[in-house]
Amino acid sequence: MKNVLVTGGAGFVGSHLCERLLHDGHDVVCVDNFFTGNKANINHLRANPYFEVIRHDITFPLYIETDSIYNLACPASPIHYQRDPVQTTKVCVHGTINMLELANRTGAKILQASTSEVYGDPEVHPQTEDYWGKVNPIGIRSCYDEGKRCAETLFFDYFRQHGLEIKVVRIFNTYGPRMHPDDGRVVSNFIVQAIKGEPITLYGNGLQTRSFCYIDDLIDGLVRMMDSDPSLTGPINLGNPVEHTILELAEMILRLTKSHSQLTYLPLPQDDPQQRQPNIEQARTKLHWAPKVSLEDGLKETIAYFRRVIL
Repeated sequence: MKNVLVTGGAGFVGSHLCERLLHDGHDVVCVDNFFTGNKANINHLRANPYFEVIRHDITFPLYIETDSIYNLACPASPIHYQRDPVQTTKVCVHGTINMLELANRTGAKILQASTSEVYGDPEVHPQTEDYWGKVNPIGIRSCYDEGKRCAETLFFDYFRQHGLEIKVVRIFNTYGPRMHPDDGRVVSNFIVQAIKGEPITLYGNGLQTRSFCYIDDLIDGLVRMMDSDPSLTGPINLGNPVEHTILELAEMILRLTKSHSQLTYLPLPQDDPQQRQPNIEQARTKLHWAPKVSLEDGLKETIAYFRRVIL
């Protein structure tokens, strides 16, 4: 049994990670300030004697003993991280420094949940880990994109300067049960609109592409990365390499929900990337990891969850 700290543990990804770690027999401390985290995501875990919840904002130091840290704390959807962009940057920078200092003090290994947004609107397709990206440093998404890029910088500087055992993963579009209905992400948007019979809103012409990874597959990748050889620092892409247009996604959701919602088109938001597809060869060879859940099967589970939440 290990003492594992999960920041952002009440969020969409964090709650699934806490659940997996408890299943694997670990003592789990969930840290969340509930800005975007949801207590309902972790209520079913509270009866477990090996699960603890601490309400805390990681932009302030945290003093606790731990063996390993998963640093997931940060709003991850444009609606949420643009609500308070200064705080988003502070979470990515001050919060990351505080977690790295905690790891340095306790000797814990630490994993950073970075993002495919560090690639910006990429000129390389699919995106490989050695690509430096094309990011607007002063746009409306910069608080998140540049914040996460700075967090990666801090991780590798602590690795070089203090010898910390670090792990960095770049997470591509992930979906599944416990997504927030109002987070503004394309999968949750389309499912909620389809269930309610509202128009399905596509931005631009709908031909921009994304690659969608089911939450169970992502969690398996995170755990494999944390458990990997200390020499493996990353960054490593975690995502589904199967690429779909946004229009294809909308049509699939309409079919699976049997909805009669109509498609409507709106202007493309500023700095919205045209293509997003991970190259996961490093994950395949170094972690022996690849997604197993098809988009259709994952959407069926996600739709069933949203039906329970909405209806």
